[in-house]
Amino acid sequence: MTAHLDTPHDLVGIGIGPANLSLAALAHTLNPTGGTGLATAFYDQRRYFQWHPGLLIEGSTLQVPFLADLVTLADPASPWTFLNYLKHKERLFPFYFAEQFHIQRAEYDAYCRWVAGRLPGLHFGHQIDAVRWNPEHDLFEVDFTQLDPDGEAQALGRTHTRNLVLGIGTAPYIPAPLRPLADAPTVPVIHSADYLDHRTRILGADHITVIGSGQSGAEVFLDLLRARPHGHERLTWLARTPSFAPMEYSKLGLEHFTPDYTRYFHALPEPVRDQLVPAQWQLHKGIDAATIAAIHDELYRRTLHGGWPDTVLTPGVTVRTAGRVATTKVELHLEHVQQGTRSRLTTDAVVLATGYRERPLTQLLAGLDPYLRKDASGRPRIDDRHRMILDPAVTGSLYIQNGERHTHGVGAPDLGLTAWRSASILNTLTGKELYPLPTRTAFTTFGLEPREHPRPPAPAALLPLVEHP
Repeated sequence: MTAHLDTPHDLVGIGIGPANLSLAALAHTLNPTGGTGLATAFYDQRRYFQWHPGLLIEGSTLQVPFLADLVTLADPASPWTFLNYLKHKERLFPFYFAEQFHIQRAEYDAYCRWVAGRLPGLHFGHQIDAVRWNPEHDLFEVDFTQLDPDGEAQALGRTHTRNLVLGIGTAPYIPAPLRPLADAPTVPVIHSADYLDHRTRILGADHITVIGSGQSGAEVFLDLLRARPHGHERLTWLARTPSFAPMEYSKLGLEHFTPDYTRYFHALPEPVRDQLVPAQWQLHKGIDAATIAAIHDELYRRTLHGGWPDTVLTPGVTVRTAGRVATTKVELHLEHVQQGTRSRLTTDAVVLATGYRERPLTQLLAGLDPYLRKDASGRPRIDDRHRMILDPAVTGSLYIQNGERHTHGVGAPDLGLTAWRSASILNTLTGKELYPLPTRTAFTTFGLEPREHPRPPAPAALLPLVEHP
């Protein structure tokens, strides 16, 4: 299980979500027979690939077209496209007649598992323990623990690599006022990330509260609403945002998820970037218009024979504090900001659709901390080629995927930019234009500076670090 020092990898990836799975697929296409191409390995502590399993609600769809698969927008001729997956499953004609541009989440998950099950060099059940730089050999050292099917330590190992890429993704986030609810084991209080695992128990509660105004909250509320009896829905949906707002999905608005906008955003001063990210929440935290329509249609249908459904949908509300009442209920202390009023809500179950945050890198990169260059807020500084800026003594590159929103903008976690970013990393890593990328991707010209088309990457050893204060 341990790679010897005399056989280092060219690239080791930590985490196998869509981002690193895309990178692995595009790297494999360069070297499908294991000959003279890049030597890569990817590690993940999970036993197998999973993509948001708790939110694969029946009928829920991706918010990006199927072309935003792992590889198509960089290499449509790749064997790892979604269309090739359909071909292997003998489902091309049914998909053709279905005329679906946005596929179901469960189908995207199945496609990714199909890729993960066929790509070599993916090591599931491997927990990364430490990462260090070995100056004597000019290599990164990566220590790992191989886990058995029960998640227990089975063996220790170490691998060496010239370059690293982090793709550890995000983790469910619970705001501080709601964290005491995690200590209420007799009351079903779960994050939406685990919704399907607890759906039956949640539906068995007399009164259910959903907290969160994004797509996950809307999908959970709709699923609960459809499953509850007419006139006895007993559902409350609370949102901190001023309204249950639709996601910005105009065609020019979507150009914020292009490489053009990513380059523009990266070139902005750090304080300006920090102001922009929260202001652009409706680009990625709103609700799909079709989901909003489905919720309204379901509510309206329940008024056809008179009366109103037993539901409360209230935006503009914050939860000040939360706690248990006796052993079977939860009490939420609420505040309506616009009204300046406060109230209490007692409920029997809570679904926290409160989003995700980037996983902290502090522990994982503790061994590299002396080499890391950080911004004014203590975050890693990342150049325009998705590399963390390191001390010049480190000759290898440390790339990051879906952890650079503060430097690359709202498109950092977007599936539509996954293939482009993976191709960019491989081009930079090799110093070759292995995947020719477009020089222009948007009709919008962001900023007043003349458009500068990106140049082909220089040889890897000569690549300049582009950084901004």
